[in-house]
Amino acid sequence: MHRILILWAVVLVSLISIAPAMGARPPISPDTEACIECHLVYHPGIVADWQRSRHANTTVQEALAVQGLAKKVSSGQVPEGLRTTSVGCAECHGMRGDAHADTFDHNGYDIHVVVSPDDCATCHAEERKQYKDNIMAMAHTNLADNTLYNDLERTILGKMAVKAGGLAIEPADASTRAEACYYCHGTRLSLAGTEVRDTDVGELSFPIITGWPNQGVGRINLDGSRGACTSCHTRHQFSIETARKPDTCSECHAGPDVPAYKVYKVSKHGNLYSSHSGEWDFKPVPWTVGKDFSAPTCAACHVSLVVDENGEVVSERTHTMNDRLGWRIFGLIYAHHQPKSADTTPIRNKSGLPLPTDLDGTPADKFLIGADEVEARRGTMQRTCLACHGTAWVNGHFARLDHTLGVTNSQVRTATQLLETIWQKGYAQGPAKGGSPFDEAIERRWCDTWLFYANTIRFNSAMAGGGDYGVFDDGRYPLSSTIMEMHDWLKLRDMAQKAK
Repeated sequence: MHRILILWAVVLVSLISIAPAMGARPPISPDTEACIECHLVYHPGIVADWQRSRHANTTVQEALAVQGLAKKVSSGQVPEGLRTTSVGCAECHGMRGDAHADTFDHNGYDIHVVVSPDDCATCHAEERKQYKDNIMAMAHTNLADNTLYNDLERTILGKMAVKAGGLAIEPADASTRAEACYYCHGTRLSLAGTEVRDTDVGELSFPIITGWPNQGVGRINLDGSRGACTSCHTRHQFSIETARKPDTCSECHAGPDVPAYKVYKVSKHGNLYSSHSGEWDFKPVPWTVGKDFSAPTCAACHVSLVVDENGEVVSERTHTMNDRLGWRIFGLIYAHHQPKSADTTPIRNKSGLPLPTDLDGTPADKFLIGADEVEARRGTMQRTCLACHGTAWVNGHFARLDHTLGVTNSQVRTATQLLETIWQKGYAQGPAKGGSPFDEAIERRWCDTWLFYANTIRFNSAMAGGGDYGVFDDGRYPLSSTIMEMHDWLKLRDMAQKAK
């Protein structure tokens, strides 16, 4: 009882201190008000973030009344009961309770811990639909349900031990996987029961969620939906500004396997961002090139609704992410056209492997977009480029990228030929002999050629990056050096074989 009295005294003082600020806001629902009364004490950072959000400072009714390109609520119909108040705790954590396996009674309210994209779809239906068709939304499944990827993951994350004179690799445990590959790809959440905790207001019951915490882009949620809007629109401000800044993308795209951020930082675009972003306005919708910002961020090229100073649309807003991309320049093993479907698990090459190309680089065309679609997507991307660059510059840039893709694919093919010869001669146990293509040192050197070096060269070319990433820093120098090492490794094994 003493703890409860102290708690309510603190709540009362806190509410009095924020009353002027709260009074200036739109009305909040009684259920959200009840949430804030406690969580203002226990989680003041969460409440403060929410108070700064657009959700807290706008009613749904006001958002629905916005006309034209500035409109941010894409759902045609929003339930009447949600329209006249701001979007608060209860509106997100209390809706669709029957759909969420983690719904539990919390001080007389049915709430769920994990807010999913299907909850956000109540107001943002179009964005939800676009994201659902996005390869990011399938990131967990595309990794977890691909046996070849599983094998690569096992050799990277697994626990290594010397057994019977050899090196054994045991599968990684769930915690290791959750903070490694599945940190970005997303975990599969499941309900593992409940637990009782002794809190300042007495004993309370809470759900136990396996795979939590996680905000990966392809997280499989407790209502069956895929993805996490909070990957980019971080809780609890859910800020457009945060999502538009490249630092957010860097959380998963820093490299060396997907070196987008580090290449961007040393590019002319990144240089301008570092120098002038303090003068830019990241909040307006639509986003006006030349007025609100003067050089692209990741969002400007891949996501945002961008207009010119006359209000003409340069790029439509999209949450599909890859509908401006014709080529997929990272992954296994060669650069290739984007897959037709976000679900890449059905893809099989001619050899029956779950890869978008054969080991000789031949694409699995049945599963990939065609040349016409590649050109259409390139045209969409180029419209953004042409807002700041002349036609000759843009055409020259993309011609150089095409050349880079061809050259890096050729270099990777050379490395693969060497490895195939090594497998054929029995110097390493490849897939044809029931072995893994990833668990021996010489195979790892082959992985380096495409997973790190070719990828970095491609990103450097695609993003007009700093020259060093195209040459010495995970670029052409280590790529050519690794091919030389593989060649010399093979010659030494041949010499040792002949000497027997």
